[in-house]
Amino acid sequence: MTTTSKRTFNVPTRAEVSANNQQVFDSLQKGLGFVPNLYAYFAKSETALADYLAFQNRKSTLRAKEREVINLVVSQVNGCRYCQSAHTVLGKMNGFTDEQIIELRNGSAGFDAKLDALVKLTKSITLNRGRADEDLVEAFFDAGYTEANLVDVVIVVGDKIISNYIHNLTGFEIDFPVAEEI
Repeated sequence: MTTTSKRTFNVPTRAEVSANNQQVFDSLQKGLGFVPNLYAYFAKSETALADYLAFQNRKSTLRAKEREVINLVVSQVNGCRYCQSAHTVLGKMNGFTDEQIIELRNGSAGFDAKLDALVKLTKSITLNRGRADEDLVEAFFDAGYTEANLVDVVIVVGDKIISNYIHNLTGFEIDFPVAEEI
């Protein structure tokens, strides 16, 4: 089921957000070279942008590459074109090929057994609202992951669900090269 709305959701400009959010925009502009529309949309709330960035950038037991695996899988399961597109770019920056990114989005990682366990568990967590298949949980631990890693997987899944839902509800413009549909 796709959510569609008669309402047009506009991404705010720097001038349209609070002084605190303008400072965050300036920091994003300096660090990324632009303010992604997703982040700008969070600035409609006085606190959501800074809160989300703190949540997203927290320390983790997972490597950046592992977090991108989770981001790609969750965004695919949730049908978020914005996040599929953004994380395709970030996935490439983290060393994945185009073919590997498609494979990850399709729910496997035949090129890396440990990442494959992560992909399959992430997909099960997302599809089953946290009630993952027990065999996939065991495969995750058998692949060398720890309970601390499991906590961090769920944190990243939650992070991505937030951004997926924001875009799925609003449908504002995707400001990354649009990811291939699969």
